[in-house]
Formats: sequence, structure tokens, C-alpha cells
Amino acid sequence: MISWMQKHNKYLIVTIWVATIAFIGAGFVGWGSYQYGSKASAIGKVGDIEITQEKFDMTYQNLYSKYNDIYKGKFDEAKAKEMGLLRQAFNSLVSQAQLLNLAKSYGIVVSDEELRNYVTSIKGFQKEGRFNKAIYETYLKGRRLKAKTFESVLNDELTVQKLVSLLESKAMPFETDILASALSIVDKVAYKVLRLTDMEVKLDDTELKSFWEQSKGDYMTPRTYEMEIVWTDSSAVEIDEKALHEFYDKNSYNYVGADGKQFSFEQAKDIVTKDYKLKKTKKEALKTYVSYKKGELKATETKTLPENSPELSAALWKEIAKATEGSIIKPKVVSTRYATIKLLKIIAPKEKSFEQARVEVEKRLTAEKKNEMLEKRSQETLKNIDKETLKTTDWVTMSKFDNMTPLGQQETLQFLQKLFTSSAKKGMITVSDNVVVYKVLEQKMDKVDNNLSKVVEGNVNQIKKSVFESNLFKTLNKQYPAQKFVKGI
Repeated sequence: MISWMQKHNKYLIVTIWVATIAFIGAGFVGWGSYQYGSKASAIGKVGDIEITQEKFDMTYQNLYSKYNDIYKGKFDEAKAKEMGLLRQAFNSLVSQAQLLNLAKSYGIVVSDEELRNYVTSIKGFQKEGRFNKAIYETYLKGRRLKAKTFESVLNDELTVQKLVSLLESKAMPFETDILASALSIVDKVAYKVLRLTDMEVKLDDTELKSFWEQSKGDYMTPRTYEMEIVWTDSSAVEIDEKALHEFYDKNSYNYVGADGKQFSFEQAKDIVTKDYKLKKTKKEALKTYVSYKKGELKATETKTLPENSPELSAALWKEIAKATEGSIIKPKVVSTRYATIKLLKIIAPKEKSFEQARVEVEKRLTAEKKNEMLEKRSQETLKNIDKETLKTTDWVTMSKFDNMTPLGQQETLQFLQKLFTSSAKKGMITVSDNVVVYKVLEQKMDKVDNNLSKVVEGNVNQIKKSVFESNLFKTLNKQYPAQKFVKGI
């Protein structure tokens, strides 16, 4: 149920009530200072269901705790605001309220006995395998929750679960059989692969110049900027291990790998050192900027650079793009130093001469000619396929095949995916920069094995579930639109 709801970012059912259980034993964090009224007041309404301040607070707190755990205790109100946490909390309650309205219209309810059984089955409230009322009451007291409130929100969650379980549509045997049969078709194929790289094109200056004349507006010099640069280097900053460790501890969340795991101090030491030096140099860079602006300091150098040259940082180019001639840009980091820039002149793009554009023109015209040649040769091969020398596959399916030389595994799979969705006995299929000209020699139905049937059944269930969810929320949004009684969420 949780994963089902979390797929809908717009509606974001975090299933906070069950998630609340997951936070048993977790301490409180600073939830922020927003206030929209008393706990009893409603901040929104969906159909017959009111969204109360109390529910909203609980939702927000659980989301905050979730992200605080992800960020290893470094999550704060600034990040919460940046991520729109208030909006996420409200949207999750809107989605749940829509489902509760639907459940109400169907007469779906959760009995006191069902609720009691659920609460007593939660392991966090058990001791030696049995429900312990003292643990339950301690949990509620620690969260400043009334049992009535907590059990009310659990009731809502169980109602939604019951609704979804009743609406769920599993794969029918005939649906599974049809798809499994389709996937059990095996083909024996004769083919020839024509590769773009095999197409040979020779061009002379006359062709190139003619092509350039027709499209010379496509070949422009880059926008260039003449500028003065004042550099402020950070290399002279002295550091010690203690200061470096303290800096790392405060900013450790910035040092993570592609897998999301945080680097240790030793792993990140080089970049930590660089960042530390830059931070210590920032004040000096700003003083340099002020002195240069007052005319008390000369530029380190004058340069003319094409737009987005790697000599400057992307952040600095972003500022340069917004600047006008004569303006001075505040210091920005470029590698291990700061650059203060005065923009002297902006040189607009202009058409390249033939000699300047020659390499680009030749590359573009060669590509066009090769594609034309490949298309022509493919059509001729298909027309005369019975006279061509072809390679022949063994019996193939999308799950059982050998590579179709010279294609690799992924290219072969792409070809087969397109082949098995086509009804043509012969034809052409483009795969990457290749064209495979083929004809189906034989076709038969293979025996459906149990493993394939299980995979197919899972796929059918997923497809039906996805279509159902999409249409359900489209309908609910129209039938039960949300009303907001406060601003800022």
C-alpha cells in the first residue's frame, strides 16, 4: 500500500499513519515554526472529509523525520522549504481524503475489532510477542498524541487499504494465456546487416562549397567576450588538521559518491582542503573586488574568450551572459581561485567563412550522404532479398537468442523487440546506426513454461494496476476537488 501511494508524487500518500509506527523510539526533531490556527481547525476540505490542523501536523512531522533520517540529521527548515514539504504533506492528505470519500460512498468501514486487532499486532507495541499497553501509552505520551487521535488516523489508513484491496483487479487466466502465447512464438530469420560506417563517401570542394552556400547561416562563430580578470588565489591559505576536520564535520553532507554514500574524511580530504581554502579566501576576494571597482587595483590580465569557454566556470558564464558592457561581476570560484571580471566588449556571432566552417560542413554533408546511401542500399537489398547472401538465426525469442553478427547483445535484442511487434514477413529494421534487412523463414509456437507464465502474470497485474491507478485519480480529482483554507501550502 505504501509503495502504491508513493508512486503518485502529485498526491503523495506517504501512508503516514503506518509510517508513524516506524518512528517508535525516534526522538523529536525541530519541526519548524509554521502555525495555521488551532489544532481543531480545518485547513482544507475534500468532499465530506476535512483536513485538520492536527492531521496536517502529524503528516508534516513524519515527512520531516523521514527526510531528516535520509540526510543523517542534517535536514532543516531551509531544506524543507526548498523541497516544498508543506505542499507534500497537504497533497498526501488530499489524496487520502479522496480515497476516504470513495470508501464512504461504497459503505466501506473498519470495525472497532479490526482496528483493535491491528493496533495490538504492531510489533513496536509488543513485549515478548504480546501487546503491552504501557508501551503503547508511553509512545502516545512521547508524541503528545491522544489515543483517540492516533487510532482515528490508523482507521483512515486501514479504510483506504480495504478500499484498494476491493478495487484491485488481478490478471485473468485468459489474459495471461494470450500474452504468454504471444511471447512463446519463435522465429527463424534470415538477415543482412548494413552498417552506416561501411558507407563510403567522397566529397570534393565544389560539393562542400555548394552545401555551405545553401546553409552558411548554420555556421556561426561563437559569441565572444573581451574582459579584464582580477584573480584571487587561495593557495597561500594555511591550514591545520583540526580546522580541516571541523570544516568537514560541518559540511560532510556535501561529500557523497554517486551511490549516495558519504565519503570519509580521508576519502574527501583533497576536495575538503580545496573548499576550506576557498572559504577562507572569500573575504579577501570581496575586498579585491571593491578595490578594483574603485580603480585602486589593476587587472591581472585581459582576455577574449568564446562563450562557455572551459577557462571559466559554468556559474561565472551564467553571470557573464546577464551582464552588459562595462559591468563588473562579483568574484566567482574558478578551480582553486576567485575571478573578478569586468566585461569590456561583447562580440556578436557572425557567419563563418568557408575555410572556418569547412570541418563542420564536411562532417554534416558526409553524414547526410551516408544516410542516403544506407537507405538506398537497404531498399535495394530488400527488393532483391531472395538473391542476397544472408545469415540465418537459430530459433529465436526475445528471451532466447544468440547475437546476430555483427550486432551486439543489446542491438540484437532491439531488433527482436521490433521484429516480434511487426506482422511483416520481410522488411527493414533500424538498430542504432545499422539497418537489418530480414525475412522470416519459419515460425512456430513454443511450449509455455511455468516461469514465463509467472512473469507474464506479474506484468499483466502491473499493467492493469498502473492503468487503474491513473484513471482512478483522474476521476477522484474531478469528483472530489480539494479546497484550501490557508495560504502557503
